[in-house]
This record gives sequence, structure tokens and C-alpha cells, in this order.
Amino acid sequence: MTNRLRVASTGTATPPSSVPTSTAPADGPATGKPAPRAAPGRRGLHPARRPVLLGASLCVLALLCALSIAIGSRSIPLDQVLRVLIHRDDGDVEAIVWGLRVPRTLLGLLAGAALGLAGTIMQTLTRNPLADPGLLGVSAGATLAVVLSVSAFGLTSLYGYIWFAFAGAMAASVLVYLLGATGRSGATPVKLALAGVGVTALLGSLTSAIALTDPGALDRYRYWSAGSIAGRDGSLVAQAAPFILAGVVLALTLAPGLNSLALGDDVAAALGRRVGLIRLQGAVAVTVLTGGAVAVAGPLVFIGLVVPHATRMIAGTDHRWLLPTSMVLASCLILAADVTGRVVARPQEINVGIIVAFLGAPFFVMLVRRRRLAEL
Repeated sequence: MTNRLRVASTGTATPPSSVPTSTAPADGPATGKPAPRAAPGRRGLHPARRPVLLGASLCVLALLCALSIAIGSRSIPLDQVLRVLIHRDDGDVEAIVWGLRVPRTLLGLLAGAALGLAGTIMQTLTRNPLADPGLLGVSAGATLAVVLSVSAFGLTSLYGYIWFAFAGAMAASVLVYLLGATGRSGATPVKLALAGVGVTALLGSLTSAIALTDPGALDRYRYWSAGSIAGRDGSLVAQAAPFILAGVVLALTLAPGLNSLALGDDVAAALGRRVGLIRLQGAVAVTVLTGGAVAVAGPLVFIGLVVPHATRMIAGTDHRWLLPTSMVLASCLILAADVTGRVVARPQEINVGIIVAFLGAPFFVMLVRRRRLAEL
């Protein structure tokens, strides 16, 4: 009979092609069901819900901006804050709100957007789940340039050494790229990461040597290296905003190319992408964004590392949504940490870099354990 099992010479039974593969209903016993397909990897929200997530993130960011302006180490009634925001008048309240809190909030927005985008781009370019703007020496270059400008040229104003931060970030990026591009294989992700680790260690030792031999530079470096957006005014926002906004625009335009690059260099090239140009544009965007953030807020840690991973868990891996959502959520994290630092130690304040490190370290450990990022 055609439906009878034919026994091979080895003694094993093999069903003929005419035997049906399923004899039970879908909810019946598992013995007659076809093998289920492997569950696809988590891709975040449904594409139709990603705009909702971005809109909700923007609403949270708007709320945090309002809290950043309304809450400070000095208690000011909310009605006075609103009156000064709408109708500016002379007085101490206006000096605090417009002279300190509004610029501080804007710098938090700029620094968060810059670090969120920079971290996302670097993790894609290096294909390293633990990458952040410090991996390729960008933050270390900006830090060394700032400390050198304070020690060698006596600059004590942010208006002076912000340009050194950009120059240091660019020089470090070029140095890492040149070191990583040596050899026949070119600038591979692994070589770039190794070159970045070496350059970061070298620049960090030089920064420590300069700070330890110059008391003035050391005093400035100790406050600035903790990461803070306090004590800044509107002129610094005007200086840093054009550079950071230019980096934001460049980063957002890279989304289609980064989607292709995430599939691998060979696949991206087969799709018609210019891999070298995408990597170069990404390096320029990371340099401008990280240099601007370090100049205005110091070397803030964990933001460019944790936020992109948290965003991928909820928004997926499409860079057209991943980049803007990471930008918004990173700004939310900085503003929330800054407001927390003003409240928990009144009338004193805790620098935003300390709060971010305190919150980011355990969260990142949990993230590594849940997603097994170290095994990727």
C-alpha cells in the first residue's frame, strides 16, 4: 500500500512522499504537527506605532524641560516662573530663570541629542554593542585639548576652549582612523576599535600628566571632568548650537546608509552604498557631536552607551526611527538627571555626570545580562 511505511535495509522506517505531514488539527496533539518556525528576533514596536513612541518621547521631553526651568536649588513659586517666562522683567527671578535655568535646559537638550546620536552611530559603524563616543578616542581628544588650552594658554572661559574641544576631537578621530586603516584590509571595525582603545589610553595619560603638573588646570579639570551643565549662559548655547545642530542633521541623513551598513559591508556595497563614504560621514558626525557635547558638559559617561540599546529594545533597529528616538531619550535622561541633582542635595547640587553614572551603571549591567550583549 502506498500509505504503508517502507522499511529500509537498515531497519529504519521512512514515510513515503504521499504520507501527509499533519493528521491533527492545529490545536491537537503535537505529534502530527509540522515543526514550528523559529521565532523571529525581537524587532521592537510595530512600525505603525513607532511615530507614537517618538511623539510620547517628545511629550516627556517637554515635561522635563518645564521641570528643569521650574525646579532649582532655590525655590521659586511657579506663578513667578511663568510670569517671568511670559513677561520678562528685571529682578532676581528673571536673572535665575533666563540667565541660568533656560540656558542650562538648552545645553542639556544639545548635549543629550549629541551623545545619543553619536553613540548610536558608533555602535553601528564598529558593530560593537559596547561602543560609545569614548571608544574611538573622540572624548579623550576633546578632553586633552581643553586641559591643554587651560594650562598652556591660560583659558578659563568656555567661550575660549570650546574651539579647542572641536579641534581635539577631530584630531583624535583622524589619528584613530589612520591607525585603523593601515594594512590591506583597511579600516575594519575591529581595527578601529583597537586603535581607539590605544589612543584613548594615550590621550588620557597625557591629560592626567598635564593636570597634575598645573594646579590651575587641575582645579578646572576636576570640576569639568565630572560632567555638568550648571553655570552656563546663553552665549555658550549660541556658540555650541550651530555645530551640534549641523552634526544632528548629518547624523539623521545617514539613516538609510546605516541600515545597509548594519547588514555588513559586502551587502551594503551590493546594494549600491558607498561604504567608505558612509563611514567617513559617520566619523565626521561623531566628531562634531561628541566634541560639542564634551565642550559644553564635560565627558558624560553611559549616555551614548545605554540609550541606544534601550531605544532598540522598544523602537527596533531601523535607524530612521532609532536615531531620532535615541536623540530625544538621551536628552530626557540628561534633563532628568540634572533635575534630580538639584533636588536631592538642596541647597547644594550634584553634577549631572555623577547622577547619570549612578543610574547608568546598574542599568547597563542589567541590560548586558538580559540581552547577552557581551556574546554578540
